[in-house]
Amino acid sequence: MSDWTDCLDFGVSIAKQASETVLAAFVLQKEVQLKSSPADLVTETDQRVEQILISAIRARFPLHRFIGEESVAAGEPCVLTDEPTWIIDPIDGTVNFVHRFPFVAISIAFTVNKQTEFGIVYSCVEDKLFHAQRGRGAFLNGEKLQASGQEDVSKCVVVTEIGAERDDLALSTMTSNILRLLQLPVQGVRALGTAAVDMRRGGVVMDTDGSDFDMMSRRVIAASSTSVANSIAQVVQAFPCRRDDDDPTRCVCGAAGVKGE
Repeated sequence: MSDWTDCLDFGVSIAKQASETVLAAFVLQKEVQLKSSPADLVTETDQRVEQILISAIRARFPLHRFIGEESVAAGEPCVLTDEPTWIIDPIDGTVNFVHRFPFVAISIAFTVNKQTEFGIVYSCVEDKLFHAQRGRGAFLNGEKLQASGQEDVSKCVVVTEIGAERDDLALSTMTSNILRLLQLPVQGVRALGTAAVDMRRGGVVMDTDGSDFDMMSRRVIAASSTSVANSIAQVVQAFPCRRDDDDPTRCVCGAAGVKGE
């Protein structure tokens, strides 16, 4: 099972099953709790979906490890080891979910030896299931995806996220980065409210400073080409946040990033 395809197929299956819980709750009034800020929300559905996923995976693969966003928020450690590890955001886009804005995704990654073997993003309301496997490419509902390969950043739209932080430094960094991107120029800047959906088809991935991508850094650029990624990296400032493995109370697994295509 060196290519971990059995795990991928199982992950796709349980993501579809868990989406039924998300969709059933999507139209209902939510009981909302706050985590780190007024924009960092969690609902009972987030917690329930994470437990559905972890329980199903643990029953099938009892020796595997987990990093779950809501489990970490509740106090479990956020530690990435060499062991087979499932990294789960049960509802990526909880603010969207609360307000019935239709970009809501179940996000699952699977790592071995700290290297990502596959990722699954199921945009539940859109009924779009994206998956990518190391060395085999990316797919949407089973159909092969291809990044545009665009080399000219002035012909790109950039998708980024505002994030949950509301302190002055975080807000000034975010707004100044949007200004810098528009001045490159790019054709537009968008924020869908779910980083997993934002980055579903990047051909090149790197840190926001142009170095190699580090999953625990909370910083990522996913772009159509190295040229576009470098153009973005040259103008954006690093977002002021600690690493996931330095902050045991919150795990967002690289959500502060930008995508250009």
